[in-house]
Amino acid sequence: MITKYFTKVVVKFNPFGKEGKSSRLFLAAIPPALRGQCQIDYEVLTKTSKNKPIIKVSYKDKKTLEADPVHSNFEELAAYFDRHSRKLKLDEAIKS
Repeated sequence: MITKYFTKVVVKFNPFGKEGKSSRLFLAAIPPALRGQCQIDYEVLTKTSKNKPIIKVSYKDKKTLEADPVHSNFEELAAYFDRHSRKLKLDEAIKS
């Protein structure tokens, strides 16, 4: 997963729900070096919580993408967020 262009990550999940595994894997895929540069917020939801599980990523170009971890596995989430990261990587290569 290309995390170089992330500026903020928000993850809300129930660890015992269907979304638990993919959300935990997503958080684990963020390298420790990026954790100082990128703001990472997470919220552990309870069974009775009214908040919905979500993964939201903001990029350096101010674009924000959201995904529902209930209906996606980790590979699908990584591919979804990598699409925009690859675009930013290409733009960066063209400018240099």
